[in-house]
Amino acid sequence: MHALTLSTESRMIAGAVLLTIVTIEVGGWFMTKIARGGVPMTDFQKAFARAGHGHAGVLVLLSLIGLLYADATGLSGVLLWVARLGVPVAAILMSAGFFAASAGRNATGPNRFIWVVWTGALSLAAGVLSLGAGLLTA
Repeated sequence: MHALTLSTESRMIAGAVLLTIVTIEVGGWFMTKIARGGVPMTDFQKAFARAGHGHAGVLVLLSLIGLLYADATGLSGVLLWVARLGVPVAAILMSAGFFAASAGRNATGPNRFIWVVWTGALSLAAGVLSLGAGLLTA
């Protein structure tokens, strides 16, 4: 069995990603306020808040796992950076997009910022496709 070694770049990204978990914790605290009725929101806004919080947590974990594999792909240049950063960028964009798209008093549907969610989805797809293809061809 080989010891896990990360490149300096992947290690630095992983460190930054780990620091973002504090913001997810704050989001969890905010979700408890919403669940207790302490924040006036429509059902739509509550659903988007749950989606934003859930996507942040899951995608941050997926990005940490992906970083473990990125350096094993044999990818280089832009494709390696897409494999490293696609999922962490998606975590930011998708979660922020859900919150931004539901902002406003008494919102019952997404506003014009829904594009941020879809941009995050494209980043996620690019990241996992490059990572998966890189691993299959290594």
